[in-house]
Amino acid sequence: MHDLFDLHGRVALVTGANTGLGQGIAVALAQAGADIVAAGRSEPADTGARVRALGRRFLSLHADLAQTAPLSPLVEEAVAAFGRLDILVNNAGIIRRADALDVTEADWDAVLDTNLKSLFFLSQAAARHMRHQGGGKIINVASLLSFQGGIRVPAYAASKSGVAGITHALANEWAAHGINVNAIAPGYFETNNTSALRSDEERAPQILARIPAGRWGRPDDLAGAAVFLASRASDYVHGVLLPVDGGWLAR
Repeated sequence: MHDLFDLHGRVALVTGANTGLGQGIAVALAQAGADIVAAGRSEPADTGARVRALGRRFLSLHADLAQTAPLSPLVEEAVAAFGRLDILVNNAGIIRRADALDVTEADWDAVLDTNLKSLFFLSQAAARHMRHQGGGKIINVASLLSFQGGIRVPAYAASKSGVAGITHALANEWAAHGINVNAIAPGYFETNNTSALRSDEERAPQILARIPAGRWGRPDDLAGAAVFLASRASDYVHGVLLPVDGGWLAR
């Protein structure tokens, strides 16, 4: 059974791995044996130190993931450095909070470009390589707002609903090539993106009261889901949105 979850010899590209959920996923994949390529605007020094401490190789690539131009080169650089690419984790994302009546076009475009457009084109670049390699795993980071509308985050809700749709669409096309496309849908986690919510004296208690587990999630709570979707254990799993939410959607 252990062999089903073993990632030794695999290479994973994780976007937005410098902190939070991306860092938690990158470290979890390294714990399972994968070498890690981290891509994003910020230098993931702490993530690199944790991965290397596990005896895994680590490469940091700088990229503005709001733009599509650097996406194909990311895949090419990862393959050039480590010889292959087996796993892509599309984690990078941004959020802009405002009443729907006040959302600007600039904020709307920024969120959709980062959270959805770049996710698709990086997946496309990775899948072109994986198809010739004989298969691979693509894991998108969706959200509870892939199922719900949220409050004061219409662009984010639209982007994460789009992540659910593109996960299904790509799974339909690429399963025959041995490429699994699935998504993790985190609930309310302790990350930079939720710092404003956790500081909100009205909203924070309301959110916590609805979580059956009785606490906000921590980045390492995603470890099991990420390793499962990256490993041979999920070889017949395609197009799934896996909530990791402390029971939120069950309420």
